[in-house]
Amino acid sequence: MRVLGIETSCDETGIAIYDGDNGLLSHVLYSQIAIHADYGGVVPELASRDHVKKTLPLIKQALQQAGLTAADIDGVAYTAGPGLAGALLVGATIGRSLAFAWQKPALAVHHMEGHLLAPMLEDDAPEFPFLALLVSGGHTQLVGVEGIGRYQLLGESIDDAAGEAFDKTAKLMGLDYPGGPLLAKLAVEGDAKKYAFPRPMTDRPGLDFSFSGLKTAASTVIQREGSSRQVQADIAASFQQAVVDTLLIKCQRALQQTGYKRLVMAGGVSANQSLREQLAHMLAAKGGKVYYPRKEFCTDNGAMIALAGYYRLAAGQQQDLTIGVTPRWPMQDLAPI
Repeated sequence: MRVLGIETSCDETGIAIYDGDNGLLSHVLYSQIAIHADYGGVVPELASRDHVKKTLPLIKQALQQAGLTAADIDGVAYTAGPGLAGALLVGATIGRSLAFAWQKPALAVHHMEGHLLAPMLEDDAPEFPFLALLVSGGHTQLVGVEGIGRYQLLGESIDDAAGEAFDKTAKLMGLDYPGGPLLAKLAVEGDAKKYAFPRPMTDRPGLDFSFSGLKTAASTVIQREGSSRQVQADIAASFQQAVVDTLLIKCQRALQQTGYKRLVMAGGVSANQSLREQLAHMLAAKGGKVYYPRKEFCTDNGAMIALAGYYRLAAGQQQDLTIGVTPRWPMQDLAPI
């Protein structure tokens, strides 16, 4: 089965084709960073309008890259949530309409399930069950995964997500948008022990996260210490280590609670090299292993949507003709396969 995947949940248009027998056949991605940079963040209306312009040309490009025509596609998967309502509607409308025109089944994919399954695109794919750490600009979640659609939410952020805290702190430092990756790059030059930032909610039981207080603490130091290159590097390194330590402590608790030995990390923040290295070290010490997708599949992309769509379409699930999206969509509501 060959599945066309369409991702338009926020500020990136991603298209891919996944084949159940031969793996990923093509994937193309267009980022709107340049469009939103002047505003310091995503402008929903601009994002939606750009998806309208880019989605169909990228679908044609993906088909051409794979050497396929519409007749070779067996199903269409599109992101239906969570995300920006207008952006989601673009992908849902195009995806559902193409499936109707091509007389193929269509499936609405959960964006975070796409991230969770993204490591399955790699040769060294994890086996079920495992613990999933989903860290992105909009989500920080710990999920117990027994199989596709069999998810238990163990903990989540009660305010800012980890990626959001990275971006907001970078903005306070005067770094360009999107600031999270730039902050991580700057942190390499700094001393992670220079500033004593808090490790939020690690002094109490539970698996929930909170990063807004850490961001506020960073803001105070930024205003007090000035903006020299070395000061900024030290702030970046200290802030990044506080986030990484917090995630490690919570993951360690979740692994003890579930008894799992495998940890899947996905979402934009999973590309952070320091987080990858320290999680791998922690899992190795426990006789376990950490899995994550290659960096190009950490951020939003069509490949993860095509893959998630493939699993569910192959199991016989599909949508009716209704075009709808769910900007807020708990992953626990998904049906198991």
